[in-house]
Amino acid sequence: MSTGEVSGDLQGSLLIQALHRQAGALGLTLQISAVGGQRMAKAGAHLVGDTTAIGSVGLLEAIPYLLPTFKMQHQIKQHLQQYPADLVIFIDYMNPNLNLGKFLRQCYPTLPTAYYIAPQQWVWTFSEKETQSLVDISDKMVAVFPQEAEYYRKFGAEVAYFGHPLVDQFATPPDPVEARKTLGLGPDDLVVTLLPASRWQEVKYVLPILLAVAQQIQKTRPGVQFLVPISMGKLRPAIERAIAEAKINAQIIEGQGRLAIAAADLVLNKSGTVNLEVALMNVPQVVVYRLNPLTARIAYYVLKCRLDYVSPVNLFINKAIVPEFIQWEATVDAITAASLTLLTDSEARAAMLAGYSELRECMGTPGVCDRAAADLLSFALRR
Repeated sequence: MSTGEVSGDLQGSLLIQALHRQAGALGLTLQISAVGGQRMAKAGAHLVGDTTAIGSVGLLEAIPYLLPTFKMQHQIKQHLQQYPADLVIFIDYMNPNLNLGKFLRQCYPTLPTAYYIAPQQWVWTFSEKETQSLVDISDKMVAVFPQEAEYYRKFGAEVAYFGHPLVDQFATPPDPVEARKTLGLGPDDLVVTLLPASRWQEVKYVLPILLAVAQQIQKTRPGVQFLVPISMGKLRPAIERAIAEAKINAQIIEGQGRLAIAAADLVLNKSGTVNLEVALMNVPQVVVYRLNPLTARIAYYVLKCRLDYVSPVNLFINKAIVPEFIQWEATVDAITAASLTLLTDSEARAAMLAGYSELRECMGTPGVCDRAAADLLSFALRR
C-alpha cells in the first residue's frame, strides 16, 4: 500500500483491518507492506516508510518535500525488488503514486494495481491527460464518492463504489455527554474545537486565522473553552507557541481528537476528510482554508481553477451544507460572524444538522471497508 499524510494513514489503516478480516474468512494469510503512518503499522502493516509528515497542498508548498518523496520512492522500489507483491494498492497521494504507478507499469507490467480513494480529479482537474494517466496505472479503482466513480468510468476505468469508509467508524459516534466528562468539561460549558492543521503549511496559513477568530469569539463569549486536538506530535510545539501568543483559553488534546469534536458546540476546521468526521458526529462546523498567496493566484488566474465547493461535506451532495471560507474569503470578520450565528441561532444549527442527515443517507451503510476489501481480494485472486 502506498499513501501519504494523516488522512491517508487513517483510511489505509481501516482498509488493512478489513483486508485481514476478509482474508481470514477465506483462510488466507496476508503480508501487507506500506508507506503511510503509524495507524497503518498498528493495523498490521510492515511500515516501509512514514509519509505522514511529507505531504502538502499546492504548487509551491510541495517544493520542500520533493527530495524526501524521491527518497521514499527509492525505498519502495527496493522493497518491491526484495519482496515481490501480488497486489499494489494506491491511496490518494496523487503525484507520488502516479510516479510509482508509472514505474510499476514499466518494470512490473503484470503486477495488479488498484486505486482506493483516487485523487479528486472530478473536483479540480486541470488536465484530462493527467486523469487518463491515473486510470492507466490502475487495473481497478474503488471510489468513495459517487461522483468519483462516475467520473473515472468515463475514462475507461473499472470502478467499484461501496460508500464512504468513514461510515463504518461512526455507526455509533462518541456520546457528547461522556466526551465532556472524559475531557473534564461541564455539561453547560460553551466549547469550541479548533482543527487547524495536519500539515506544516497549515500551521503557517490556517492556524493564525483560526486563532484570530477564537480571540473574537472569546471577546464576545468570555467563558468559552477552546479545545485544540493535535493530529501530529511534531506540530505540537509550534501550535502551543501560537496559542500562547493568542492568549485564548485553550486546552491542547492529543490522542483524543474525536472526543474533542464530540464534546464541542462548534468546530472550526480546515478543509479535509475531518469535515466528514465532524458531520457524522452531528456537530455544527465552519470550514476554512488558506494556501500560499502565490499558489492561490497561480491556481486562480493562470490555471483558471474555479471550485463550487472545497469541503467534502458539500462536495458529496453538491450542496452548501457547511459554510466555507477559502483563501481571500477567509477573513476574521466573516468567519467570526458565521461562527457566532451557529452558536446562537437555533434555526441555523437545525438547518446544518438536517443537511448532515441528507449527507449520511448518501454515504452508504456500515460495512464499506469490508465490502471494499472483499472486492480487492477477489480482484487480486482473479489476477
